[in-house]
Amino acid sequence: MIVGAVARRLASSAVVLDWLPVLLVPPVLVIDAALSVHGKPIGVVNVLCTFVACLPLALRRHVSFPVLAPLLVLGVVLVLWQLHPANTVVVIPMVALFQLALSGDRRRSLWMSLALVPCVFISVIPFASGFSHVTSIVIRNLALCLLAIAAGDVIRSRRVSAQRMVETAEQQTLRRVGEERLRIAREIHDLVAHAMTAINVQAGVAAHLLERDPGQAYDALRNIKQTSGAALTDLRSTLAVLRDPSAAAPLGPPAGLDDIEHLTGGLRSAGVDVALDVGTVGDVPAAVQSTAYRIVQEALTNVARHAGASSTRVCVRRVPGAVTIEVTDDGNGAGPAATGAPPGNGLRGMRERAAAVGGTLQAAPIDSGGWRVHALLPVDS
Repeated sequence: MIVGAVARRLASSAVVLDWLPVLLVPPVLVIDAALSVHGKPIGVVNVLCTFVACLPLALRRHVSFPVLAPLLVLGVVLVLWQLHPANTVVVIPMVALFQLALSGDRRRSLWMSLALVPCVFISVIPFASGFSHVTSIVIRNLALCLLAIAAGDVIRSRRVSAQRMVETAEQQTLRRVGEERLRIAREIHDLVAHAMTAINVQAGVAAHLLERDPGQAYDALRNIKQTSGAALTDLRSTLAVLRDPSAAAPLGPPAGLDDIEHLTGGLRSAGVDVALDVGTVGDVPAAVQSTAYRIVQEALTNVARHAGASSTRVCVRRVPGAVTIEVTDDGNGAGPAATGAPPGNGLRGMRERAAAVGGTLQAAPIDSGGWRVHALLPVDS
């Protein structure tokens, strides 16, 4: 109901816009002729003919220039015949040409400008008193009509530019939304995959040692509680971005290279020997540190899920202009296909994270058996 009312109002506004010049231009022409010192008496017939001459202006938004041009010429001739002098008759083509240039394109504006010259001559010559008179009237009317075309074309060009800017801004917004969704998806994947893998490994250890070594089984259950609690806290912080944009700021500083030690607890409690070798990396941007942390997290998650390894080694080093990360294990190195586990998005997510900061990542089996993940993250990008 509301939509229908708005549509009717817009339609009525368009009709008013079409007919407004038809109602306003004739009085201007009549008053100009009446106030002229060389003017003739003006009667009802003259006024009616002036209104009839302006009727083509109501079609200016609905017909093309080749159709409207003859009607405008006839209207101008009719005004010149009925009103003397009709100095402001040029207002009729100016209104139509402005609207046609406003709703057309640059090519049509150029064609109208060229076609305007013979049209002005045809409408003026029968009523001119001499060559000098014809020249002055033609030049004046051509200049005013060309000014109307130029004004309409400039306004149209600005509208098109503004529309393109809006479309570009919308495309950039959609791109950023897509990138943000991908980032959040990676965050959730890393959080859930690492936590669930650690919990699964620790639960298996607890079930295996429950009767033989209750103390160690209790430690595994306590690790499960800590891991699940930390994962839930991180997951709430990440999902808060989706629920409330004002809560997009993280609750704490992002995890970095100093937090990699916390990732090894789950594997160690499962009996995997983890060798952590993090050298002095110096001043590293927060984005690179967060990316390095997530890559190590996903690599260790894959070790727990797929490798069947007894030992793994994490090495982080600073090289000129970059940070290198290497995670190796002594498992079968065959990946999900060998273990029967479905393939996931871990490797692709690691590569996307590395590429996001201008780095590269390689992951492949090694000749001695096992798997190797190597990442190079530039610190100046």
